[in-house]
Amino acid sequence: MHPLRRQYVGGIGTAFVGGFAGCFDGGSGDDGTRPPGTGGPGITVAAVDEDTDLPIRPSVEVVRDTATSDHPPRLRTTLENASDETLRVGEGRAVHFEYVTSDSGVLILLPGGSDREYPAEPDCWRLTERIAITEEYRTFEIGAGESSERLVDLYATPDADGCLPVGEHRFETTVSVVSEDAEPESSAEWGFSVLLE
Repeated sequence: MHPLRRQYVGGIGTAFVGGFAGCFDGGSGDDGTRPPGTGGPGITVAAVDEDTDLPIRPSVEVVRDTATSDHPPRLRTTLENASDETLRVGEGRAVHFEYVTSDSGVLILLPGGSDREYPAEPDCWRLTERIAITEEYRTFEIGAGESSERLVDLYATPDADGCLPVGEHRFETTVSVVSEDAEPESSAEWGFSVLLE
């Protein structure tokens, strides 16, 4: 091979490998998207809808802000009954964002807890298969002035191109106050956005 051509080909190989250096760093944290020792980006709550006109006040907060090899990021959803009477709400899972997928379709919130395991890629938290969700309408009561809390863990869906995708992602659900027979008396859409970076 001609020496000049060898030099040119060698330069292209160096540029090619150098151009992908940030993609193969194994999560060192040098690029600002993967904190050292974690398996994914940090999460913050970027935006929250205003309170609804319902006597139920939803809220969300970050419990674990990064993914590690042991666990995905975690949020806590809270429903506070601001009325002076016991209220029944539904659908029991969706009001706490359990099994709710982001508008982008690449993230899902699943019930958290140490006893729960989902089919996810190790250190990636992307589901390897879809989660089956039963079609039923669950309700539960919240006493006057009391709250209901649940933990939800953040996973990438099988539709995601990689692990937990960086960027802003919105989650939305319907919060309903229902009768004893689970008939909606009033309802409103409520949601929030998380930022993964």
